[in-house]
Amino acid sequence: MPKRKAVVSIQECVACGCCMKVCPRTAISIPKGTYAEINKDLCVGCGKCAKECPASIITLEVTEP
Repeated sequence: MPKRKAVVSIQECVACGCCMKVCPRTAISIPKGTYAEINKDLCVGCGKCAKECPASIITLEVTEP
């Protein structure tokens, strides 16, 4: 079964923090205060961040198993 990982469009992200609040694995941070970064090792691809993003700029990508 293919795995999914969240990807953020850093050019469009405004660092609102909505995605960070709903991530069950704390895989999202905003270290530079300008855009969200997703830790691929912690992300389980649940999609909660993508659903919560008010700008709809987080997507889920299929990764190799």
